[in-house]
Amino acid sequence: MQQHKTVAIHQPNFLPWLGYFHKIWVSDVFVFLDDVEYTKNSFINRNKIKTPQGEQWLTVPVIYSGRSRQRISDTRIHNPAKSMKKILGTVQMNYKKAAHYDDYFDEFRDIITKGHSHLTVLNIELNRWLCDKLDIRTQTILSSDLNIREDDATQRLIRICGELGASGYVAGFGGEKYQGEEKFKEAGIALMTSTYSPHEYPQLWGNYIPYMSALDALFNTGPYCKELVRRKNI
Repeated sequence: MQQHKTVAIHQPNFLPWLGYFHKIWVSDVFVFLDDVEYTKNSFINRNKIKTPQGEQWLTVPVIYSGRSRQRISDTRIHNPAKSMKKILGTVQMNYKKAAHYDDYFDEFRDIITKGHSHLTVLNIELNRWLCDKLDIRTQTILSSDLNIREDDATQRLIRICGELGASGYVAGFGGEKYQGEEKFKEAGIALMTSTYSPHEYPQLWGNYIPYMSALDALFNTGPYCKELVRRKNI
């Protein structure tokens, strides 16, 4: 198996911020961690956009049983047609005046209105679309396709890296504090940390607000958005 791969792993979040895509960009392989437990009211089903009133959550309503161990891949969207119509309307209302709205909105609308029943399918298609717009060519795969069964979170990451022949794992900022650097070292995998931080760009509606969805940067800056993602490296 090919060695010297850098792997990053993360839940398939909904329209994540640019730091998420920086992590994909610095990796040789990115794994959408879709077969772990769904976390209610997290970035898996919502993210922030900018409005005339400031930041606002853009949320995909989901059917949540309340039971533990409901997997992300099993989480269904509540009333998909109605929910996606609302999301689309909110995006239209707040970004139709953005400089590059017309360049990308039709493609975004086409994905949103496909009638996806499951959250993970929607999120992964949107994230792969954003990767394409950001000129990120990293290979992306689903953890569920690897069929790895491991309850310990760190060991799961290590086993995924091992399955992919990785020599390095890219953690999010601060991830080295809880992901067991020694365990990675014992497995022969270097634990690295993404150092990405927000970089100011022109936005609608007043002063710059960081940590918005990548959709905000794409609609406001167009092709320049890919430079924002590449601003810092590990």
